[in-house]
Amino acid sequence: MSSRRLLDLFCGAGGAAMGYYWAGFEVVGVDIKPQPHYPFVVFQGDALEFLGDRDWLRGFDAIHASPPCQRYTTLGTREDLSAYPDLMAPTRAFLEASGLPWVIENVPGAPMRPDAVLCGNSFGLRVYRHRLFECSFPVTGPAHRKHLMRVNRRGENRLRHWQEGGFLTVTGDIGSYAGVAMGIDWMNGNELSQAIPPAYTEFIGKQLIKVDRTSDMRYLEAAYKEQHRHLSLAEIAERQK
Repeated sequence: MSSRRLLDLFCGAGGAAMGYYWAGFEVVGVDIKPQPHYPFVVFQGDALEFLGDRDWLRGFDAIHASPPCQRYTTLGTREDLSAYPDLMAPTRAFLEASGLPWVIENVPGAPMRPDAVLCGNSFGLRVYRHRLFECSFPVTGPAHRKHLMRVNRRGENRLRHWQEGGFLTVTGDIGSYAGVAMGIDWMNGNELSQAIPPAYTEFIGKQLIKVDRTSDMRYLEAAYKEQHRHLSLAEIAERQK
């Protein structure tokens, strides 16, 4: 078992969790709803309450958070989503106060800094499913491949489109066959529609696991700020000599 523990907040059925596990973390989840298919230890409760418990956080090396995304989705152009909670700002505030390396994941349109924008096509998956990642540490993203295959159209038979080699949009209570498109084999359709491909967090996690045990977080913070001023990490290290 890995000695590096990651707290997975707003965890759902564990798409993000599995990727971090593949990257080498021991993962513990928290969600407000029961998650019987979550593949690791999971607690039911308010993620922000867990995040605000400093004693609890001492048992972890890093944190991932996926606040509810409904308020920011493109569905907002078709229906009123104002009743959904906006938890981005309080989540970020708690993460910044935690003293641990952290990652926030959400949909395009969410009010967050897009340090990495990941697409399923970059990982050989048959979904595009773009997701933003805001990280407290320097992170790089893979090249974004051109979208050559179309996704199913609204009202089109998704299963038939999938069987004919097309890419999928994963929304609603889609059939569990869509899990193959996302690299997930333990969720039902409703859970899949709320999940991200584990390949995304495996990619992020392999970068995170290199920094989560660094004893001098001040160096990481400086490196992060300098990176966004277009300086290399080598230049940062030279400046700190």
